[in-house]
Amino acid sequence: MDLLSLARTVKDRVEAPITDVLAVAKVVTDPRTPLLLALSTVVVTPLYRAAFLASASGSGVLRCLAVRPCDLDSLVEYLEVPDDRERLRVWLDTGVRLGELDVREGCYRLRSTMAKLLAQAGNDAVAAALEEIMRFHVPALLDAPRMLKEGRRFSLDDQDGTVIARSSLALQGMVHEAIDRHLERSAPVRLLEIGCGTGAYVRHAARLNPRLTALAVDLQREVALRAADNMAAWGLTDRVETRQGDLRALELQPQFDLVTLHNNIYYFPEDERVEMLARARSFLAPGGRLLLTSSCQGGGNAGLDVLNLWFEYADFGGPLPREDELVGQLEKAGFADVRAARIIPTQPFRAFVGTNVRA
Repeated sequence: MDLLSLARTVKDRVEAPITDVLAVAKVVTDPRTPLLLALSTVVVTPLYRAAFLASASGSGVLRCLAVRPCDLDSLVEYLEVPDDRERLRVWLDTGVRLGELDVREGCYRLRSTMAKLLAQAGNDAVAAALEEIMRFHVPALLDAPRMLKEGRRFSLDDQDGTVIARSSLALQGMVHEAIDRHLERSAPVRLLEIGCGTGAYVRHAARLNPRLTALAVDLQREVALRAADNMAAWGLTDRVETRQGDLRALELQPQFDLVTLHNNIYYFPEDERVEMLARARSFLAPGGRLLLTSSCQGGGNAGLDVLNLWFEYADFGGPLPREDELVGQLEKAGFADVRAARIIPTQPFRAFVGTNVRA
């Protein structure tokens, strides 16, 4: 209820006891009331709506309702929560009151434009980005002072690797452009991708070069398994091997023409990056190249600032790179002809390239 609604309440209740009118007037004139109402309108309700959308998307409810409206029993069956029917109804009805869902003739359906957009398969990366923000970024902002007091850090287990892999595809257009610029199209190419996520970028490279073969590696087991399933679905198992592995423990021959790292350099501590990059170089054949893409600090992007905050409070990895520092680290790792290029002029996203000139 806003101030205008309160005023209308007073007007509409002229026959009510004078004590009710005075009570309403007292609330209206309380100096905290305008602040509370403004906070509710500007901050709290949008936050609640974002949280509901993230939950509805991550649980699959948006995708389910995009196919057809569903009654409560259908959603109970879909989510496999037969013993929590009433609590599910309360959650769904909250989504109705927030304006994200609607209910007609006992069936829930999508209402808001944002809910309908996030339910589309083509917008899955954006939906995952929202889930990442609500599940990981918001706790970093909320808990930072308490974590300092308790000496607590985020761990890799505090992330959901599958969500992060999907969310990273929100930058797909820029990563594709970087690959397009630097991938040989006709000659045979042996690719090593470190931190392959869903495998989508390996798939893009394989489409560009039909003679390309690859080894796709990811640190997290569930992510590597999902990437392997994707390769099978895409018909690439004869060209792409997928495995779980840590770059720091990989034992590979210097056989690769291209090593790629997309959106994951900050998973390595800053003081270990030169050693890590040198190890990546050791897998390259003479003349082979490394292609590393990453968002960088210094772009004035609030989302990146909070991502950087998360890694500052994590017990692994490190801050997002600065362009000049990462160029220097690549050179210290032994790469020659190191270059950093913007993909979009206004965005703090860079493609870094270096060559292995070792004979």
